[in-house]
Amino acid sequence: MADIGFGWGGVILAGVTDSDDVPAWQRRTAGESRVAATAAVLAIVVLQLALPNQFLPEPAWLLPALETVLLGFLVVANPVRIDREETWLRWGGLILIGLLALATAWSADRLVVGLIDGTLSGEPAKLLATGGAIWLTNVVVFGLGYWEFDRGGPAARAHARQTLPDFLFVQMQNPELAEPDWEPQFIDYLYLAFTNATAFSPTDVMPMSRWAKTMMMAQSAISLILAALVIARAINVLQ
Repeated sequence: MADIGFGWGGVILAGVTDSDDVPAWQRRTAGESRVAATAAVLAIVVLQLALPNQFLPEPAWLLPALETVLLGFLVVANPVRIDREETWLRWGGLILIGLLALATAWSADRLVVGLIDGTLSGEPAKLLATGGAIWLTNVVVFGLGYWEFDRGGPAARAHARQTLPDFLFVQMQNPELAEPDWEPQFIDYLYLAFTNATAFSPTDVMPMSRWAKTMMMAQSAISLILAALVIARAINVLQ
């Protein structure tokens, strides 16, 4: 997970300041605690292991094992706060996100195909539980993705490498309504992913860059397909 996030190092942007008169998200800070993001990755691994083997590439233990090992490596390399900017750490975070996304995409594909061709179990409770787990995994993975890529990742944000946000939070527009040290952290991106998956559109967080809009469109489409097919199939079985 990124350490899940680290800037590409190097050049300090013009105008960046450590002054308390500048909002925290626009100046250098101590860096975000990695606890929440680490817990999110572990939750995804647990959900993957709880799924039937048919929903993960064979061997089913391989991707969860790789994710766990890579997560452990990143935690050891940057254990407390995500503020260390190293290219190899950045790539480690991106690879972890890629593995999580690959496993989620595979699970979603197997679920959709199984629902369409009728090969999945006719047990509605099991179907809803499996669909719910995959839907939840999708939400958390996209939350990690938003968190990892916004303004270069959490380490780059800690060093204020980029001043233009990819996601515009309410606290950025109305700093007088936020704590002086407020800056977006993982839970804010997880909230963004959850509301986008349920409302199928932005709510109070606006995507500013094209990649952010593209990711949100993809997440909304996946969530809509999963919810519609799983619920429709479960109702059909119950009838």
